[in-house]
Amino acid sequence: MATLIFAGFILLSVYLALRARGGRGPQSVHDFFVASRQFGAWLVFFLAAGEIYSIGTMVGFPGGIYAKGPTYGVWFLGYILLAYPVGYFLGPRIWDAGKRYNAITLPDLFKGHFRSRFLELVVAVTAIVFLLPWGQLQFTGLVAALKGLGWNFQPLWLICFSAMLAFVYIAIAGVRASAYIAVLKDVLMVAAIVVTGVAVAWEAGVTPVFQAASEHVSNAMSTQQLTFAMTTIVFQSLGMYVMPFGVQNFFTAKSAATIRRTQVAMPLYMLMYPFLVLASYYAISRNIELASPNEAFFAAVTQLLPSWLVGLVAAGAALSGLLVLAGICLALGPIVTRNILSGMPEHRQKASSKVVIVLYLLGSIVLTLLTPNLMLTLINMAYYGVTQFLPGVIAVVLRMRVRATAVAAGVLAGQGLALVLYYKNPDLGGVNLGLICLVVNVAVMTVLNVLLGGRRAHAMDPGVGALSPYKK
Repeated sequence: MATLIFAGFILLSVYLALRARGGRGPQSVHDFFVASRQFGAWLVFFLAAGEIYSIGTMVGFPGGIYAKGPTYGVWFLGYILLAYPVGYFLGPRIWDAGKRYNAITLPDLFKGHFRSRFLELVVAVTAIVFLLPWGQLQFTGLVAALKGLGWNFQPLWLICFSAMLAFVYIAIAGVRASAYIAVLKDVLMVAAIVVTGVAVAWEAGVTPVFQAASEHVSNAMSTQQLTFAMTTIVFQSLGMYVMPFGVQNFFTAKSAATIRRTQVAMPLYMLMYPFLVLASYYAISRNIELASPNEAFFAAVTQLLPSWLVGLVAAGAALSGLLVLAGICLALGPIVTRNILSGMPEHRQKASSKVVIVLYLLGSIVLTLLTPNLMLTLINMAYYGVTQFLPGVIAVVLRMRVRATAVAAGVLAGQGLALVLYYKNPDLGGVNLGLICLVVNVAVMTVLNVLLGGRRAHAMDPGVGALSPYKK
């Protein structure tokens, strides 16, 4: 029964992708990747939420609570909540800049504002490098989720099926398919989490579960742990909305006001986290033997829910990973065809992006199967690298006159230092190394800009971010 329910929801997702096409003719590049900037608040809301609340919500968060106790939740919940005000103020300005420069990708913003091929390449190449592991993360999460639900298929078949399905979504209607499927995914994911939490409360009781779990986990935090949690919250909240796929989601909205409305409603999703904590504590309180902490949530699912509800949970978990995988592909494809291969005519970019996406999916499959440890290492680096784009993005949205060379040097300094500190692993007193690298980034950019005479540069000099001649 679980397999039938799962298959039914997967078929429904394909049907929604076909409906998203809506009888349209051939899609333009802008329609395929950013929906011609036509999405209203509801579709932008679900699309953005689909990228934030992914397979990690059902796998990573409960696994972290199971393995490290409630202190893990302080960081996880804190950075998401703090990121929403950042998105409320930054998101509309990113949309304005995207419209001003007719942008599809994050590097398009840098190219339009700074008019520097070198800076465009720096942002494009490093964005791809630091985003590559995210696809592997989705594959790994999908395998962990379905295995945790007792489906012992070979990982190769699960990964290949996931890659094929993600490509089908993209090929049918691009970002429009992702937006429609995001609605189904969110309904299933929230329903699965709430139903599981209620089942734990009904079967074992809330107070007994927390009391039993408290005997196995510690609520104490050392000064260094607290410092790390607080600095990580600040750092990752600043970086969440400069992820290339997050910026691209902003470009799908029909107005800046649409972005603001979506950000106001985003915190409502946090209401599902107490149910996730309860499910995690259930696994702890019952001393359930797990092959991996990532199976904590699914241990409660398989023990307490009937077969048909297990199928619903599996569908919600699968779509959570597949939607993010599709979003990554839709971001990486145009970065290659528009920003790295900049001479490609626009009418060829969509087809060429599909080729890039296929190659990326194949590469991710190979790396997931052969080098999972490398993937885990790079995932920890993703925020360290991507958040270094923030000073440049702020310069773009505020129309600041900053030398492109200074911005590029700041990005490379921050990312390079992050790599060194990550692998050297020095004692930083608990401070998140990414935050240190971001401060260095800003310092390098500011000093170099002054040394190059950025403040005295004429607004229309090549390589200087300038007030745009665009008129509203």
